[in-house]
Amino acid sequence: MMVFAHISDIHIGGSEASADRARLVMRHLSTLRLDAVVVTGDIADHALAEEYETAAEILSSDVPLIVCPGNHDSVPVFEKLIGPANQVLRLDEVTIALADSSVPGQPHGYLADETLAWLDEVLSERPGVPAFVGMHHPPVDLGIPYVDQIKLVEPERLEAVVRRHPHVAGVLVGHAHTGVSTTFAGVPLVIAPGVISTCLTTVETDGFPLDYELPPAFALHFFDGERLVTHFRPVILK
Repeated sequence: MMVFAHISDIHIGGSEASADRARLVMRHLSTLRLDAVVVTGDIADHALAEEYETAAEILSSDVPLIVCPGNHDSVPVFEKLIGPANQVLRLDEVTIALADSSVPGQPHGYLADETLAWLDEVLSERPGVPAFVGMHHPPVDLGIPYVDQIKLVEPERLEAVVRRHPHVAGVLVGHAHTGVSTTFAGVPLVIAPGVISTCLTTVETDGFPLDYELPPAFALHFFDGERLVTHFRPVILK
């Protein structure tokens, strides 16, 4: 059984508590018996070098950690201070490939031709090993207009790649600041909760949907080689 944590949207610099919330989550993850940590974007809030420097310190981990940028990130600064925008983690039991879905200066997501080609190549390397594909932007509507209008555009291009590789076991994303489980391209699609804030649905609020008072949370994935089981866990602020 492989167990890995999935966090997203730490937005360092996005609030006075952003760094403390991210540290709290990472400190909690360090107490768990994990095989890996996946971070699906929006690492910095203003794409400032000092925000990435803080994030790099916070995201240090004793287990393998893989991270991609989001729409708040600057890829050149991200790549200088965090790592490549497209990353792959090859473990014995699974491959995890995170792709850059950010569009410079825009909130929506898009997977460029060269990014999809990279993803297709990575997935072709170990066809007998289950793989997870990740990025920042969800490829489906989530019933939250605030998020749905800035999701991944042309998701059918990603779907074609996923369906071409039957060993893909799931898709992991962020961006929505709320834990969601659904399906895409015939496999599980899991959206990690936000660390900096929680996005409420239209049945929970009539106003601005982001709640900065609710505790940060993360997804905890269990994978037995065939089935993905996900638990969502808050981390209580102390």
